[in-house]
Amino acid sequence: MKRARTCLAYALLPAELVLAVLLVAGIRVPPPVLAGAEAAVALLLLANGLAFLRLRRRGLTTREALHALVPEPALRLVAHELRLLASLGRWAARRPDRGGPETVAAFPHARDQAALMYGFAFVCVVETVGMSYLLAAWPAVHAVVLVLDVYTVLFVLGLHAASATRPHLLTADALRVRQAGHVDVRVPLERIAAVRQESLFTHEKKDGELNLAVGSRTSLTVELDRPVDAPRLLGSARPVRVLRLHADEPRALHAALTAALAALTPARTAPSPVPGPPGSA
Repeated sequence: MKRARTCLAYALLPAELVLAVLLVAGIRVPPPVLAGAEAAVALLLLANGLAFLRLRRRGLTTREALHALVPEPALRLVAHELRLLASLGRWAARRPDRGGPETVAAFPHARDQAALMYGFAFVCVVETVGMSYLLAAWPAVHAVVLVLDVYTVLFVLGLHAASATRPHLLTADALRVRQAGHVDVRVPLERIAAVRQESLFTHEKKDGELNLAVGSRTSLTVELDRPVDAPRLLGSARPVRVLRLHADEPRALHAALTAALAALTPARTAPSPVPGPPGSA
């Protein structure tokens, strides 16, 4: 049953895209074809809804049931888009995500990319206005392109909002490295072998390295004695042993991280006192 639902979903997606292109282009689609496509979509939604309820009755949580029904890449893409929209709300309300009570310090890292992202958003707005003027004679095409253009503007602002509201976090036992809405890597402090402050503007892609540049720059390099997993956007594993990241105040992050690592180092045994001269008989 699950395979049948998956096959139906993969068949319906390109079919729906083809129908959408035909309708936007003004090509008449036979009513029986449209009715069949709508019936197939309704059948797929009904089957997935019943399967979801059946999994919930078996005791699975909502998250577990969704993971059982929907491929992980699709779930991660949807979660990423929702995270960007939520970041826009946090950005407008000036309420950054600073984790829970276990957070010792937060280190913002979006300042150096603000001008670039605002400029990119402005270009997208200009493009939206221009396309609206050019496509005014084709209302259907104009509506589709307008939706895509507005979403593009929101997407660009959401990327910056996610970086602005999701700073790097330091807890008593881990460094949580984040960027935009797709990177959130927890690095246990016990795995950090070395940390150094260095400004780099060029980064070669290498296996086992993660470069989180902001404005093409990283300011802190963290080396690990054991790799941590930094999953890609669609969920594939990516073990890394070197992380390069940026912070608005790299000296403060370096000092805090160095102090946290020093606190983890077990205290050395105090040396025995030097014996004094033997007492006289």
